[in-house]
Amino acid sequence: MQFRLQAMPDDGPVRLPDPLGFGRVFTRRTLEQRYETSGGWGEAVIGPAGRIALDAAANIFHSGQGIFEGTKAYLRPDGRVQLFRPDANAARFNASAVRLAMPTLDPTDFVDAIDTIVSLERDWVPPGEGASLYIRPFLIGTEATLEVRASRAFLFSILLSPAGPYFASGFQPVGIRVEEHHVRAAPGGTGAAKTIGNYAASLFATEAARVDGYQQVLWLDAVERRFVEEAGSMNIAFVYGGSEIVTPALSGSILPGITRDSVLRMAPDLGHPVREALLDASEVLRDIASGRISEVFCMGTAAVVVPVGRIGRHGKDTVVGAGEAGPVTRKLYAALTDIQYGRTADPYGWTRIVDPEAALSRCYA
Repeated sequence: MQFRLQAMPDDGPVRLPDPLGFGRVFTRRTLEQRYETSGGWGEAVIGPAGRIALDAAANIFHSGQGIFEGTKAYLRPDGRVQLFRPDANAARFNASAVRLAMPTLDPTDFVDAIDTIVSLERDWVPPGEGASLYIRPFLIGTEATLEVRASRAFLFSILLSPAGPYFASGFQPVGIRVEEHHVRAAPGGTGAAKTIGNYAASLFATEAARVDGYQQVLWLDAVERRFVEEAGSMNIAFVYGGSEIVTPALSGSILPGITRDSVLRMAPDLGHPVREALLDASEVLRDIASGRISEVFCMGTAAVVVPVGRIGRHGKDTVVGAGEAGPVTRKLYAALTDIQYGRTADPYGWTRIVDPEAALSRCYA
């Protein structure tokens, strides 16, 4: 795939703020590609970041056709930059597109698009533990119509954001609260797709939990309001007996997290058996209180692996272990981030070092 480069203004050297925060700073370039049902995908253009001009009647505003992905680029000790499992993001992006009646992208083109724009913006990849270049590909319906139907026109774009840890406290335990009334997704819905509507629907409960001192909510299933599904925008797992890792089984209403999949594949090699199961929230809290569950952690691209220190329900907190990050959580976090940052060998073939020369060969003016 070829990418047309637009001229860039000379804005001087890159200067990153300290602290970076998460998702608030953006690089100077974005990638855009348009799609029409009558002609397919148009040329991919990499140019100055800025505003997107959309008609007030654009589908995204009224029927809400929109999906996105999240992945990262990491600065290695040798100064090179690498990606982590962009092929998995391509596959999930296309699965989300199919569910939302949107066009798919060739997986190779998707990965090349990420590789190319990251190569051009490599000076924005921040150094330091917990820092990375967050990559946000998204696809939205742009046809101007108020009809409730699939759009006939779409915009694919990639934003880049130099970012620090998702939680300002870094690798520290977070508090989550069981959400009793609202649900994230229902069977047959869009829970397994990474669509913007899922996140919009989560905001009310999340903001209410934050007001009460929790960082995230623990979502229950939509039918019985009984079984654990996700924690905020992340997957969740429980450590039983100090070793076994148990996580809710993918049900169609749970997002198949790439970090989740990575943890489940790594854990047995680190001496920890894994199991996917239907987990009753009441039983989980009893097992935490009794010590049968020794650790709880969340998994997601933005936060990677984050320990859970307490779970609130019915006005009462159940403290996990000693309320601190446990040894299994620490081991998983260290093993995964060592691969992501290139500090250790990658036995799984998950990483891809960006090649600026190859990226430039895919570009034309």
